[in-house]
Amino acid sequence: MIEFKNWHEDDGIVFHYETQINFSQADINGNISLNELLRITSDVAVEDYRQQGLSREFLKENGVAILVSRVAFHFHKMPRENQKISVVTWEEKPEALQLKRAYRISDENGNLLVDGLSSWIVVNLEARRIMPTKDFKLHKPNDYQRQDGCMKPGKISLPDNLAEVDSRKIRFSDLDSNGHTTNSRYGAFIADALPVEYRGRQPSDFKINYSKEAMLDEDVHILSAETEVDGKKKLVYVGKTDKGNSFEAELYF
Repeated sequence: MIEFKNWHEDDGIVFHYETQINFSQADINGNISLNELLRITSDVAVEDYRQQGLSREFLKENGVAILVSRVAFHFHKMPRENQKISVVTWEEKPEALQLKRAYRISDENGNLLVDGLSSWIVVNLEARRIMPTKDFKLHKPNDYQRQDGCMKPGKISLPDNLAEVDSRKIRFSDLDSNGHTTNSRYGAFIADALPVEYRGRQPSDFKINYSKEAMLDEDVHILSAETEVDGKKKLVYVGKTDKGNSFEAELYF
């Protein structure tokens, strides 16, 4: 019988979460899908906050929400179907308007698979505005700055030769309890828009930035362009609705 555990280290900051990549979470190549990677890491962050006393319900009662804004991953080796993994996460020193959260994913033998770093915003629900992190008094920040194994989340430069490669309508099953498209679904949108020649290749890096919320029945037009950076192929993706850019992303090969 396989047993999965989760716990905080003695510092109360570093959180460990064990799980397994199941059949339904893998893509056609047997690797974890981009949408499941986004889902797992987001869920682990939510669980970390919950165990610190910052459940979504508690935050809502206090008029705030914490929402993922930007994510960057570096893939040493893709987690595989039926593989037991350990996700370790911790908060890093916040920026003026962004909480920072790091990830390290390893296999059951301790081999490093994925490094990650993400940015999160604190939203005042009444004003619908981003709250400066210094005003988020429900949570004490720390000064950790340990994650240097991946790109930093940041602005994604959009090339001039973007062209539409796919489109889709936001359906009921795409939504989360915040009422907008859940962040992990954008990973599926990107995977569906990959050129055929890239579908069997492992990316080295992935970045995604979330912009305007995509809502029920909105059409999302997926635009893409291929460029080259330092000898690597880079695929840039943008998801557009009538309100503007919903997401921007980069995949490096």
